[in-house]
Amino acid sequence: MAQAPEFNKLAMIGCGNMGGGMALLFAENGLHVSLSDPSETAIDYIIQQAKKTGIDDHIHKHKDYKSLCESLGSPKLFVFSLPHGAVGDAVLDGLMPFLKRGDIILDCANEHWENTERRQGKCVTKGIRYIGCGVSGGYQAARRGPSMCPGSDNESLEMVLPLLRKVAAKDSQGRPCVGKAGLGGAGHYVKMIHNGIEHGMMSAISEAWGIMVWGLGMDNEEVGATFEKWNEQGGLRGTFLIDITSKISRTTDPSSNNEYVLNAVMDKVVQDVCGEEGTGVWSNEEAVSQHVAAPTLTTSHFLRLASAYRGERARAKEAFGGDWPAQKLDVQDKAHFLEDLRMAVYTSCLAAFAQGLNIIESANQTNKWCIDYAQVLQIWRAGCIIQADGIEELIRPVMEGYENGQKKNGQMNLLFHHHVAKELKSGMQPLKQVVLKAIAGDHVIPALGATLDYLKYSTSLDLPTQMTEAQLDYFGKHMYDKRGDLDTADPIMGKYHFEWKPA
Repeated sequence: MAQAPEFNKLAMIGCGNMGGGMALLFAENGLHVSLSDPSETAIDYIIQQAKKTGIDDHIHKHKDYKSLCESLGSPKLFVFSLPHGAVGDAVLDGLMPFLKRGDIILDCANEHWENTERRQGKCVTKGIRYIGCGVSGGYQAARRGPSMCPGSDNESLEMVLPLLRKVAAKDSQGRPCVGKAGLGGAGHYVKMIHNGIEHGMMSAISEAWGIMVWGLGMDNEEVGATFEKWNEQGGLRGTFLIDITSKISRTTDPSSNNEYVLNAVMDKVVQDVCGEEGTGVWSNEEAVSQHVAAPTLTTSHFLRLASAYRGERARAKEAFGGDWPAQKLDVQDKAHFLEDLRMAVYTSCLAAFAQGLNIIESANQTNKWCIDYAQVLQIWRAGCIIQADGIEELIRPVMEGYENGQKKNGQMNLLFHHHVAKELKSGMQPLKQVVLKAIAGDHVIPALGATLDYLKYSTSLDLPTQMTEAQLDYFGKHMYDKRGDLDTADPIMGKYHFEWKPA
């Protein structure tokens, strides 16, 4: 095992919000950071920020790869913070003439894991180490300490982990939120599914916000106070997204007569459509390609897509002669209903974790990444968007007790663990009550509704797909199993066909 070098220089390639924040973070931790970006304005902004904190002598501007590489030590360390796809390929090709055996590229972009593994294959033939590292927490965390999810071969990871532990977010016990996610593209894969879980959680929370505002007539301050209470105790305790929802609800703009900022925000999420964010699309593609039911994640994405095309929604509304606006809910006991709503959100967030982990584990078995779930849990403990102390404490025994290669008994499937199943079961009745009320009042609740169905069909042995299977055999001779037969647990082709209609 090669000894980890003591890095005192690195190159930051890509100086946008995330790259700029990380550049300042590394400089603040004593490293000399050489900057490269097509936008001189972006680089100059970082230098200005560095001057404000007295670390500008650690920030250096470069206009070409030759001088950039000459400014570094040996081995050279590059940090990528680039748009996903072709940009990363172009940068790597531009650097190649200046790279030597042992140089390290730490790709901190939201890159697709297959691109990561392709670049790893390209680099390994030249002895260059390429590490795919998911970074979470947003631009604020990039500046102050993000959650970091690196994946590559063990030797390469050991070389950069001492540095990453220094700059990563720290949990409540001071432990860095970084670790070996696994081999190959595991780091970017886990971060991708982290974002899928994030989208499911965001939707459930936003749906609850809508119910509070339009269904219960709660004002911004009351809504904020409710989310603040949820964040203090119970299953949603210490949940980053609950915390910021409380803050967003109550934030006012002094320049606009102290109006609530949220009240002016348009209801359209465009990041998935305009190409800024690929991980939500990819996580849903992975759910389908891995044959994993993840409805809380996928239906949340569909809501985001529909929201993006506000013009199309306006045209459809006109064609329909109106819409179905959310109604005031007939609630006799508001405090009791809010508790049901809290449980509904908690259950949906927990289900999002279950679905996401099932996707990760399916890919882990396929790609032989040897994912370390104890490390993944630590990566998610602080500094990331899906930080959820209550949920993570619940699933800790599962993730820390994982033993690689245990697919047959479904060790990572949270629905198989009694203590998790008990929590989800306790949320079923509150979730059902909220969904019934919300549907009757024409509220938009895709994540909450999908979670309810998910828990029902994931635990049932009597599904309407009995008819679907018969239909498939009728027109396609796709075969079926018979009730009462043994060895029908796994998804394999059935043994029977009935000639429903002669050809």
